[in-house]
Amino acid sequence: MVRGGRNHLLGLALGLLLALVLAPRALRAKPTVRKERVVRPDSELGERPPEDNQSFQYDHEAFLGKEDSKTFDQLTSEESKERLGKIVDRIDNDGDGFVTTEELKTWIKRVQKRYIYDNVAKVWKDYDRDKDDKISWEEYKQATYGYYLGNPTEFHDSSEHHTFKKMLPRDERRFKAADLDGDLTATREEFTAFLHPEEFEHMKEIVVLETLEDIDKDGDGFVDQDEYIADMFSHEESGPEPDWVVSEREQFNEFRDLNKDGKLDKDEIRHWILPQDYDHAQAEARHLVYESDKNRDEKLTKEEILENWNMFVGSQATNYGEDLTKNHDEL
Repeated sequence: MVRGGRNHLLGLALGLLLALVLAPRALRAKPTVRKERVVRPDSELGERPPEDNQSFQYDHEAFLGKEDSKTFDQLTSEESKERLGKIVDRIDNDGDGFVTTEELKTWIKRVQKRYIYDNVAKVWKDYDRDKDDKISWEEYKQATYGYYLGNPTEFHDSSEHHTFKKMLPRDERRFKAADLDGDLTATREEFTAFLHPEEFEHMKEIVVLETLEDIDKDGDGFVDQDEYIADMFSHEESGPEPDWVVSEREQFNEFRDLNKDGKLDKDEIRHWILPQDYDHAQAEARHLVYESDKNRDEKLTKEEILENWNMFVGSQATNYGEDLTKNHDEL
């Protein structure tokens, strides 16, 4: 992803893109679609309603990674099954012919880690302008905000001005938190922490703080129930709220607001979005095993996985051109 602009239109586009990309965990959605900041708790696994191909997106991305899930979406069902079979052989670490929950969890963690570091590698050259294999705060600032800083009058009365004005100090604060040695220059690991703070223990306070700032619209330092709901649902039409919104209000009262004062403080937000006892890879592995384990022996054969291939890899094309996928024989 290229940041920073050489012309006015690119500058405006990047401002909007920046606001979307750097906001932690917030998923922009249509008014009637739920937006979540944390993945499903373990207690809900195995209790999901029957899912169609569109509902499998989270499973696909967890199992394959975001980029490879897009590749699989372009394959025929036969091609998807063939490649899935090869992946199953790689997941089965001990070669006993079964895939356990633990083996699936290890695979999902590997995929997640690969996605994060591949993402950093893709954008690295856009920020490392002097090619010294480090990214200084000044390099990042110029690449991301250079046009805005050099042409402030063009943004003076625009909504982009507000976006840039808010995001610049927020980025600087996050960059300094990721910069462990305090030299205002990020190594690859520090820059990875900057772009993916939720994956690093020392960055979790920043994730909590940014979440609070995103949702706390009245600026009182807390998140009340209406702000909590507004973050995931925009009621733009008259009529009753959807059932899931009513359920979320109950969740807020019963499980989010731990001290029952009607609002969430930083500790309660941390408990909500970064639960210490929750392992998303473990939860997803359990879910995939539960949904595919036909004989209920708590492990999967290759046949069981291939029978439920659509949950693992999906396919939105029945006959896609060979030229789109011929260079992707292996993950």
